[in-house]
Amino acid sequence: MVVNQSKGGSFRDLAALMQGTPGPSGGGSGPAALGSGGQRRSSLSVSSGRIIIASNHLPLRVKKASSGEWTFEWDEDALVAQAKDGLPRPQFQEVLYVGSLPVDIDLEEQEGIAIKLKEQYNCCPVYLENSVKEKFYKGFCKQQLWPLFHYILPGSPSSSQRFNVEYWQAYVKANKSFADKIVEESATDTEFVWIHDYHLLVLPSLLRKRFNRIRAGVFLHSPFPSSEIFRTFPKREELLRSLLNADLIGFHTFDYARHFLSCCSRMLGLEHETSRGSITLDYYGRTVGIKIMPTGVNPQRYLDGFTWDEFKWRRGELQAQFQGMTVMAGVDDMDSFKGIDLKLQAFERLLEYHPEWRGKVVLVQVTNPPRSTGHDITELHAFITNLVASINYKFGNPATNYVPVHYLERHVPLHERMAFYSVADCVVVTATRDGMNLVPYEYIVCRQGPDAAAATETEPAVESGPRDSMLVVSEFVGCSPSLSGAIRVNPWSVDSGYNGMYAAICMPLEHRRLRHQKHWRYVSQHTVAYWAQSYITDLMRVTKNHVTMKCYGLGLGLDTFRMVALDANFRKMEESQVAATYSSSNSRVFFLDYDGTLTAGQHTSITLAPLEEVLQVLRALTAEPRNKVVLFSGRPKAELQEWFASVPNLALVAENGCYLRLGEGQTWNTLTPGLQVSAKGRKPGRVNFVTHEVEHPDARA
Repeated sequence: MVVNQSKGGSFRDLAALMQGTPGPSGGGSGPAALGSGGQRRSSLSVSSGRIIIASNHLPLRVKKASSGEWTFEWDEDALVAQAKDGLPRPQFQEVLYVGSLPVDIDLEEQEGIAIKLKEQYNCCPVYLENSVKEKFYKGFCKQQLWPLFHYILPGSPSSSQRFNVEYWQAYVKANKSFADKIVEESATDTEFVWIHDYHLLVLPSLLRKRFNRIRAGVFLHSPFPSSEIFRTFPKREELLRSLLNADLIGFHTFDYARHFLSCCSRMLGLEHETSRGSITLDYYGRTVGIKIMPTGVNPQRYLDGFTWDEFKWRRGELQAQFQGMTVMAGVDDMDSFKGIDLKLQAFERLLEYHPEWRGKVVLVQVTNPPRSTGHDITELHAFITNLVASINYKFGNPATNYVPVHYLERHVPLHERMAFYSVADCVVVTATRDGMNLVPYEYIVCRQGPDAAAATETEPAVESGPRDSMLVVSEFVGCSPSLSGAIRVNPWSVDSGYNGMYAAICMPLEHRRLRHQKHWRYVSQHTVAYWAQSYITDLMRVTKNHVTMKCYGLGLGLDTFRMVALDANFRKMEESQVAATYSSSNSRVFFLDYDGTLTAGQHTSITLAPLEEVLQVLRALTAEPRNKVVLFSGRPKAELQEWFASVPNLALVAENGCYLRLGEGQTWNTLTPGLQVSAKGRKPGRVNFVTHEVEHPDARA
């Protein structure tokens, strides 16, 4: 595939990228959108009655039988699969999933499996080349975006977190494959598309370029960093503008949304508006909504699990193993952001400072295999393994078979994870940064359990949960604000973690029950279905006028493309009509904006001085006696005077309207009478305000 791409990895022509061929060097798209194969697709004023959910992985479990045949089944624990239950009815009767498979499928099998998955599961697989897949997921997503969104900047030049052009190109190509599949499956150009997480951040621009009025929403399941972190990323504008080409952008917490809005303000000059609890941005005539809504779990999934035989067996085994013990539990991925090492250090200090708890409290740490590889993960794994051995050696008692830390480094199936939750007196989450983390929610449900029921002829007995619980939660995870009864700790402080653990295991039973009841009310109401319904309802509200919009695409690259949405009554002037009016008129005035308009695309220039092509056009316009050309800019008057000295008869408006010069050789006039420009004449209050803003940059972070 050949695409129009610069040496720096920027894709200069989205239309060409979507078609897989080089595009023209200029121009934009008109009010109609191109459909599959380059044909004009007619716009329908009504929805197709379905929604397309795009995520990196399809909600399927895949196995290969001994016969060599692939078998598939629903992954009922996948968030995007559970979200289906919350979609508003009857607006959406069908859900189509678009995503990749977690396994490699041979080329000759791909078409047959795609047909099978579409017919049986309404899933459309996206097949990526192995080289692209590796650089896209393990390269760009895990080594560059994931650390960036978790506030980690690359240190050494050899760090894998340093920006890699090849990884970025693979990321864009993978997103294009997703866009191609969605376009292929789209029934209308006003289709509802719900895009999930950081793997597909440039997908909104690719879809908006193809379908101007598509109704696209993005939900970011990871944190969003502050502007001071995000602005370091070389492709920051590409990601920001692509997100803004969606109609609704979702975040777990207000902090993440605030950071995104700060990036839009500082890097793009876009200010948000608030009205009746909603936050919106106006982006070239389109209203882009900001949704703050933490996701949840499906409680019934876990409550039903109390009847599973494998759960009952494992729970009974754990109850016998830890009889008489206070059990603290943690369930985390092997990841540098999960704070497993900090948790173990805090637990070590608990046993060191409170010897009376030795032999009475245990920490069960379940660690899932790492999703990425690298030197950091290898080093972390060695540190944790040695620390576990050290704690067990110092505080264990072979005579009583007391082992302080039970460390399980393997994948734990749902029934076993539920068993651990149900016997744990406290769950500890010490992640240093995490998007949401649903472990506390799962734990609350498993400690609640279903209502107890005696055995019948057809149904076995159901045992209720203990209905008391305690949570020690890092203040840096997305679920922390919603768990008001949890003990919040700073995981970076070992003392804070140790004090939180000690307070939790010493909490009176009555208080534990009260906190549990508060958490259960929240978790049982704010489910994953509730989250999905709220999000899609807002997406429908934000896009209700899409079918009446007239849309014009401007800009070609990911860093410049934007869709200008105009009122239905807007009529674009024809070039021939403009030329005829120009020729017949006796006096003409041109008002031109310089910053961001005539300088568009000059991202590598420090001074943003005009290009020679711009000066030639201005000289041609001012050479005509009947033309008057006025150039507006926020730049200083001395700078403008120097830059445009070669353009005669050009009127300049400098410093955003403070000064006017009507032509070459004329003096600058002040357009604000009475303006005091000297330091002596400034008002003290204004000086104090500016000083305060400079000294406190975090006020806008």
